[in-house]
Amino acid sequence: MTPGGKDSGFRADKAVMSAIRHFPRFELTIRRMIKTNNAFQEVCEELAEAECALSRADSLPAPLRDLRREEWEEMVNRLVGEVWEEIRRDAVSRGISMP
Repeated sequence: MTPGGKDSGFRADKAVMSAIRHFPRFELTIRRMIKTNNAFQEVCEELAEAECALSRADSLPAPLRDLRREEWEEMVNRLVGEVWEEIRRDAVSRGISMP
C-alpha cells in the first residue's frame, strides 16, 4: 500500500487509539500530534503493534509464552514512556506547564 493509502490511515487510527487509551486526558493533543509529528506517529504505531503482539502472547507455546509476554510488556512500557515524553515536550514547547 502506498503512503497515505487505506493501510496507512488504518495504522494511524490504531496508533491514535492506542495512545489515547494510555493518556485519555490528552486526546486532542495526541490527535494533533499524530498529524503533525512523524516521529510521534511512528512511536504510537509501534505502541499499537506491541500491544497487539502482547495480546497474542497467550496463544504461544508454553516454553515461549512467558518470555515473549515479558518482552512485549517491557516494550509497551518503554513506548508508553516515549509517548508521554513527546506529549510533555510538545506542551513545554507551547509554554504549558506539565508535571
